[in-house]
Amino acid sequence: MRLLIVEDEPTIAEQLLEALTEAGYAVDVSHDGEDAAYRGATEPYDAVVLDLGLPQLDGLSVLRRWRAEGVDVPVLVLTARGEWHEKVDGIDAGADDYLAKPFRMEELLARLRALIRRANGSASAVLERGGVTLDTRSARVSVGQRAVKLTGHEYRVLLYLMHHADEVVSRSELIEHIYAQDYDRDSNTIEVFIRRLRSKLGVDAIVTERGFGYRFADEAAGTGSGD
Repeated sequence: MRLLIVEDEPTIAEQLLEALTEAGYAVDVSHDGEDAAYRGATEPYDAVVLDLGLPQLDGLSVLRRWRAEGVDVPVLVLTARGEWHEKVDGIDAGADDYLAKPFRMEELLARLRALIRRANGSASAVLERGGVTLDTRSARVSVGQRAVKLTGHEYRVLLYLMHHADEVVSRSELIEHIYAQDYDRDSNTIEVFIRRLRSKLGVDAIVTERGFGYRFADEAAGTGSGD
């Protein structure tokens, strides 16, 4: 899953980047409203953390521009402003949730997980499919009772596929959602990650739809190596 942080305060932006990356997300950072408006309209993010007090273009204007352009990405508004009417303005502008500074990082992460779940039609923090269980709160993965250790990129691929378990996901879509913007992307690595996931989760866990992409299997996964 790929997120955009829009925050002009360097210390807070760095803290968010570190925490969200540690939580298993691919993360881009924008420090002003104009750059954020462009990125949000041209890049496929799974959620956005948006500060309201931004240089060049304020956060509410950014949000209104996105919604007017049909950008429906889930947005968590993050701001030092605590007046009730400003919360209402943010929600009316198209925000999906609101968190005032100062905040606890654990709460922000929980709210983001909830936004992403709702956007993908899931009510539970624990995703289960084909014998595979992924706990989005702890980033833990298991097959039956066996814990499975994944690399960061393997986890992002699995998380995206499980959030879109009823869809066929193309290789290009996976690339757009597991890498940050400044990462050196190589489409061939997707096949490597898929092969590793099959080894760890079971060869039947992920199905290749020739010419279209990948989908998560409905049937229980086989026995993987767990390495």
